[in-house]
Amino acid sequence: MNRLAAATSPYLRQHAGNPVDWHEWGDEALALARTLDRPILLSVGYAACHWCHVMAHESFEDPDVARVMNESFVNIKVDREERPDLDRIYQTAHALLTRRPGGWPLTMFLTPGGAPYFGGTYFPKHGRHGLPGFLELLPRVAAAYRQQGPAIAEQSGQLADAMRTLEPDAGGALPRGAEAAALAGLKRTFDARWGGFGAAPKFPHPFELDFCLRAHARTGDPEALAIVTTTLDRMAEGGIHDHLRGGFCRYSVDAEWTIPHFEKMLCDNGPLLALYADAALVTGEHRYRDVARGIVEWMASEMRADDGALYSSLDADSEGEEGKFYVWTADEVRAVLAPDEWAVVRLRFGFDGPPNVEGRAWHLRVARPLDAVARELGIDRSAAASTLLGARRRLLDVRSRRVRPGLDDKVLTSWNALAIAGLLRAGRALGEQDWIGMAEAALDALRRTVWRDGRLYATRRGGEPALPGYLDDYAFLLAALVEAMQTRMRREDHAWAVELADALVDRFEDREHGGFWFTAHDHERLFHRTMPGHDDATPSGNGVAARALVALGHLSGEARYVEAAERAVRRFGPSIGESPGGYSTLLEAAHDLEHPPAVVIVAGPAGADDAGNGEAARWTSALQRSYRPWVQVYRQPPRDAPGPLVKGAPPAVGARAWVCRRMTCLPAVDDLAALEAALSRVEPG
Repeated sequence: MNRLAAATSPYLRQHAGNPVDWHEWGDEALALARTLDRPILLSVGYAACHWCHVMAHESFEDPDVARVMNESFVNIKVDREERPDLDRIYQTAHALLTRRPGGWPLTMFLTPGGAPYFGGTYFPKHGRHGLPGFLELLPRVAAAYRQQGPAIAEQSGQLADAMRTLEPDAGGALPRGAEAAALAGLKRTFDARWGGFGAAPKFPHPFELDFCLRAHARTGDPEALAIVTTTLDRMAEGGIHDHLRGGFCRYSVDAEWTIPHFEKMLCDNGPLLALYADAALVTGEHRYRDVARGIVEWMASEMRADDGALYSSLDADSEGEEGKFYVWTADEVRAVLAPDEWAVVRLRFGFDGPPNVEGRAWHLRVARPLDAVARELGIDRSAAASTLLGARRRLLDVRSRRVRPGLDDKVLTSWNALAIAGLLRAGRALGEQDWIGMAEAALDALRRTVWRDGRLYATRRGGEPALPGYLDDYAFLLAALVEAMQTRMRREDHAWAVELADALVDRFEDREHGGFWFTAHDHERLFHRTMPGHDDATPSGNGVAARALVALGHLSGEARYVEAAERAVRRFGPSIGESPGGYSTLLEAAHDLEHPPAVVIVAGPAGADDAGNGEAARWTSALQRSYRPWVQVYRQPPRDAPGPLVKGAPPAVGARAWVCRRMTCLPAVDDLAALEAALSRVEPG
């Protein structure tokens, strides 16, 4: 019997019609495996995954394969986005067992107790291209469980020991020069021609780019800035960027960013939104603002739930073909556009050259700068830009009538938090109040649905919370609340941030050695417990938690938050020393600890309402239009006292501000120019 019809995850529900007797991960399935003494077949994937769909069509929809699966295994299907704890554990186990990189779909075979003993990723139904056939493999793996019990038990113990050694030890001081070593490593792997790091496949790596941008702001390092601008430019021009709707696909299969893996995910676009907005602030270049606006337009038009929360992803496939929704033939484009539009689009997007998709079609990428297009056509640049804009709108209208990729409409707390933080930073930096309102609507939706009785949940089902929250949920949401307080200090956001920080430290911190576990202390017992420090496709939960706790501690004057952040950074000190390049977020947390941010508290006249705080709002906006990551500006809510750092301050007649560092404040400043002068003397560290 297939039990996936009522699952929260759209990905799991996609498999509800399979002839496989699928279970969700849980007590019922695990107890059944123990009762039957039958191994578990664990299949981990996600809705936007192309090869997950391929394996589903080839094997899970096939009655012959399903019969063998049902007779020999307890079959469990997992959405990696809902259960990142399981995905982390079994991806690591796969790497140790096979000495090969993991990925999705992940196919693992477990003992009834959850210990992995064999695994792989995608298996075709019948063997080909050096891959074993799934149908032939299944009986052999089932027989191995029955016949090799002692060997499997011994291997499981060795595997558990090996996985424990991958977690940070008791910790130690961060080596001096770790930041410089990390930046030097990024410079060595930077692709100076195409941007990004390393060779194909290429991922955006927004956290490493953010690290470089901050390094440039602090030191003036031109190489660090060039890494950021070159990468952002090449990505924006490439096919990883959706040139019609906006937003970015997950990664590029080539080094030139031409052909992406076509899935579009919320967790990638939130950090990229913040990065493009910050780059616009640093460089003054409008092209970065335009890319940021495109990301927001994509989120607003395609990823919003009715209550303002944000959905997870768009599939790579439509009509069973990866990328079909996005690619064009020259005849299709020419038939849609006016002759002058076709002339511009033909040159701009390379339709005058060979097709870039399997020799038959074109995926849009910038082939020529607009200036070159205008010169070649003998028109001025503004005319070319106007014509291109009209053509893009016409193409988008036609594309929107195609069969659309599937929408994964689950609401994930951690991914929403990344998007909320991006919307707030971008809205604040670029003065876009609608973006701020969109972020606050999503934040309020999370508060109503996934925060219950002091506990945070990872997702929701029909408006009700589901699945206990992980470290990333707590840490990313706390960081989003810090951004919210810097944008428009709402009392409810500050109160929630304090509750969330207390819950984070209480439920996730290793009380003996510091650092935060990925799962809470009362989480179900699994084969392994992870403490992630590396940045991956999403930032390190420990790094984000530490940075957010430092910020909240210095705003509230509560040393306990800063001390928890210190313990987390110290826990990873030796690991960072061995490989600093993988720890950008934790290194930023370490920098914030050594060089605490300057906290600026801006307040209007005592007792004034929003209208009476116009001057305070103007001050705040002016201060936040400069890229100074070592300065955090907060405007106190109307009618509130200035805050815990400046208790006892006399009432102000007009706007007034305090500059505080290391939880000590300088005398109040009553003039914006004097305030800017005071901030110019704050050392970035």
